[in-house]
Amino acid sequence: MNPELVNSLSSQLGANGLPYPIPIHPNLVHLTLGLFIIGIAFDIIGVIFPLQKPVFKFLAIAVTRTNFFDVGWYNMLASSIITFFTVAAGFYEIMLATPSPELKSVWGLGAMDTMVWHGVGGVLLLGMIVGMTVWRGLQRYVWRQDQLQQVQWSYLAVGMVILLIMYVHGTLGAQLAAEFGVHNTADGLLELGENPNLVLK
Repeated sequence: MNPELVNSLSSQLGANGLPYPIPIHPNLVHLTLGLFIIGIAFDIIGVIFPLQKPVFKFLAIAVTRTNFFDVGWYNMLASSIITFFTVAAGFYEIMLATPSPELKSVWGLGAMDTMVWHGVGGVLLLGMIVGMTVWRGLQRYVWRQDQLQQVQWSYLAVGMVILLIMYVHGTLGAQLAAEFGVHNTADGLLELGENPNLVLK
């Protein structure tokens, strides 16, 4: 590629190597994670509600079991929707990444391998989250519509496994930012000789 064109393009990009000030993907990742975790957590609380009921009564918190299942369902649905945007932003931002090929992560992977595994993992997680949402919807509206316990134990167990996969996948993403400096705004500002504490305020 023409060096003048590369310099012209890089001058239009921010310190993070993106055409906007703050990377979008990491923010959407935390939204995906939060919604999924809350969805599973509230379904667990709904399942063990009979054990917790005296505690809620003692604290004068007026809740019913269906309230917890409602929160679980709507958070899972929202997680499924937002994850499409999370993955799309991730692929857009990863296409603009130019990490050093010499560096290795603590897991012994190069930057390109880490990006590939993180990208593939993101698509797989999207499929898993959508699958969990469909499973959750079938339990809510078809299979267990008239039952007090709206979710199956197997659903909760799979949700916990997905949380573990999310942890491993998130670690790969953190390595891209921390170890390879991919779209790390503060890292980019330091390389430019600027103080991130002053610029990012």
